[in-house]
Amino acid sequence: MFKILLTIEAEQNLNSLKKNKSLKKRHNAAKKTLKYLAQDPRHPSLQTHPFYSLSGPNGEKVFEAYAEQNTPAAYRIFWYYGPQRKQITVLAITPHP
Repeated sequence: MFKILLTIEAEQNLNSLKKNKSLKKRHNAAKKTLKYLAQDPRHPSLQTHPFYSLSGPNGEKVFEAYAEQNTPAAYRIFWYYGPQRKQITVLAITPHP
């Protein structure tokens, strides 16, 4: 199991989804994705892959995980391993660019 850490931006993203009742489905999808991410970052439903346009604050390799699929502007979770062992830091929870 990994401990999930949220940056301020990621926490704001998640709270924005939670506050907007019309985005309840997306909020639930994001929470489910975070749960899978904590259990196994390589879980098949996450479709985790490197995201080369970003890097972590210390040059960490950033990954993208799918919170939604086959949906217009589907939500994605951008994350990296660390800062400590068995930790994952979520940078952002946003619609696919």
